[in-house]
Amino acid sequence: MFLIIGYVIILAASVGTYAVHGSLGALWVPMEYLAIIGLMIGGFVSGNSGKTIKATLGSLGGAVKGSPYNKALYVDLLSMLYELLAKVRKEGLMSIENDIENPDSSPIFSKYPSVTSDHHVVEFLTDYLRMMVGGNLNAFEIENLMDMEIETHHQEAHLAPHTVSKMADGLPAFGIVVAVMGVVNVMGSVGEPPAVLGKMIGGALVGTFLGILLSYGFVAPIASQLEQKVEEGGKIYQCMKVVLLASMNGYAPQVAIEFGRKVLYSTERPGFTELEQELKNRKG
Repeated sequence: MFLIIGYVIILAASVGTYAVHGSLGALWVPMEYLAIIGLMIGGFVSGNSGKTIKATLGSLGGAVKGSPYNKALYVDLLSMLYELLAKVRKEGLMSIENDIENPDSSPIFSKYPSVTSDHHVVEFLTDYLRMMVGGNLNAFEIENLMDMEIETHHQEAHLAPHTVSKMADGLPAFGIVVAVMGVVNVMGSVGEPPAVLGKMIGGALVGTFLGILLSYGFVAPIASQLEQKVEEGGKIYQCMKVVLLASMNGYAPQVAIEFGRKVLYSTERPGFTELEQELKNRKG
């Protein structure tokens, strides 16, 4: 939503202010637009693997959507973790075996669709709960493994914003390429009247204008939005990590989820009393 609002402001500030004292028709040079878009797409395809292209295209919709990582989601996550750990404390680790092997049919998991709708989150949680049930790894070993998996996930998630950022960096240069081609065309028409030459030079300069505008006004904001989404998305794994490790180190469920609550960003973190009351309400 904010991306669209930003685009409107950018167009109003650039094209809108130009229209006050200039002719918008002078900016309409279709071949310049076609050349720059073609160069951008060509550079994107030639500079990336199929995996990166697929990941980038699949993530573009997320730049427009709002973030799903809000306070309500984390309240659900912490409540679900509390239920799982409370069941373990009361009935033993083996009591959650069916829950982690079949999360889709688990009475606990099914109560929190906002969490279970993300299969990466469910997979991360159930994998480490399964290791805890196995009982062959200590907390230090699992923590190292969690850190490596979170780092790998972080690197994969950064593919899309990094790729879009590189596209933004290249667009001004593509604009110069298109402008130079336009100037070369002008040099071949030096015998034309000044009015014709002026129009041709203006058309060539549109390439530079378009390259810079697309780069900093349209493509770079997408990269920035995707980057922020990646950072927000990594926090949920850190939250699960510290809760599970606290439980493995012998802390009670209520204390373990407090570890998870404290690592959340302040804008999404529920208050201690707020979370405690929410747990009481759900018990009731």
